[in-house]
Amino acid sequence: MAALIAENFRFLSLFFKSKDVMIFNGLVALGTVGSEELFSVVAFNCPCSPAHNYIYGLAAIGVPALVLFLIGVMWNNHTWNLVAECHKRGTKNFSAAATFLLFGSIMGRASVAPITWSVISLLRGEAYICALSEFVKPSSLDKFPADYGAEVLAKFPCRDVPANLTKFRDEVSRRLRYESQLFGWLLIGIVAVLVFLTKCLKHCCSPLSYRQEAYWAQYRSNEDKLFRRTAEVHSRILAAKNVKQFFGFVALDKEEKELVQEFPVEGVQPSPQWNAITGVYIYRENKGFPLYSRLHKWAKGVEGNGPTPEGHELLFLAS
Repeated sequence: MAALIAENFRFLSLFFKSKDVMIFNGLVALGTVGSEELFSVVAFNCPCSPAHNYIYGLAAIGVPALVLFLIGVMWNNHTWNLVAECHKRGTKNFSAAATFLLFGSIMGRASVAPITWSVISLLRGEAYICALSEFVKPSSLDKFPADYGAEVLAKFPCRDVPANLTKFRDEVSRRLRYESQLFGWLLIGIVAVLVFLTKCLKHCCSPLSYRQEAYWAQYRSNEDKLFRRTAEVHSRILAAKNVKQFFGFVALDKEEKELVQEFPVEGVQPSPQWNAITGVYIYRENKGFPLYSRLHKWAKGVEGNGPTPEGHELLFLAS
């Protein structure tokens, strides 16, 4: 039984490691749904005033989506790799295809949360009803009193209308909610088709086999985890040495003492080495052997990022 449980846990661990991007995007979408629900309950309050409803309704949908998009861009490692690449090496090594793939990767991941926000807002319909209620033509409503206009229609989302207009308010709300939800479902369909086509295009244009691409993804994940873990230990040991040199002693706990004794740190890596392993990486092969990252390329002593007589650059960016 214990062996069976251990095997199941191992399977789940491998599954989640192989699906980390999909799971992360799912968690982002779920978090966005929860945030939108909280916003609708706590913060959304239609002004029910002509010329203000439209601006407020669009802002309730667009501004949070814009903020979420910018957060997604800032959270993406490709963004800062691109900044470092442009700062250190310029864009001379970028082809049009590589640039398109890079920006597509950044924009695609950053769009998960704002698209989710927009879809949920449209399916709920409150912001859409608030924004467009005043633009409903009175002539489209059967037997709507001629002495009422946009001022009254703008108050429909707040239900602050005369009793004789209650049925018209319900009709307007139903009509606008139908339009809002229709746009929401259309947006879901369009995004689903685009994601499907993008995945197909990515695998069709990939120079790697499916298994090698999966291995590359595992390598990138493991390299990143080990690099971060090692960097944290290295920086702690270096800091301990510098503090000890300043004070004459350093207050370490048992675990930190073991780290200092086990991993002697003599110095720091020079800036050229940091620059060599930082930036956008395009998959390359050298003499037929793959180079899976900038760190891998640096370890093999391969210089440059463009094609050379001994190396072959393939326009395929790390996803």
